Amino acid sequence: QVQLVESGGRLVQAGASLKLSCAASGRTFSTSAMGWFRQAPGKEREFVAGITWSGVNTYYADSVKGRFTISRDNAKNTMYLQMNSLKREDTAVYYCAVRKIGSTTYFRTGDYDYWGQGTQVTVSS
Repeated sequence: QVQLVESGGRLVQAGASLKLSCAASGRTFSTSAMGWFRQAPGKEREFVAGITWSGVNTYYADSVKGRFTISRDNAKNTMYLQMNSLKREDTAVYYCAVRKIGSTTYFRTGDYDYWGQGTQVTVSS
């Protein structure tokens, strides 16, 4: 079993920066690829960023590329999402997730088997 707890979400103005954290416990964090997803009201959950177990390789949705940075600290069992130049359209509940062993992509919700409860990010203009 894996437990994931996101934190750091809050109300910010457009153009601001915010850093989300995802604290993990249970299955060995340091050997698990991870991802961030988000879900806005009335929309499907969408991929934001992914990271390999080592942190060497990262992947981003086009909508956040150049503004968001995913990282991890395996010694702290924590993953991060640094979000810069936030836009109103970034408003959503942000979820962290553990990628399934054997998954072939990072971009689908079906590639992940454990999810946190989410943290709300609201960007006002």
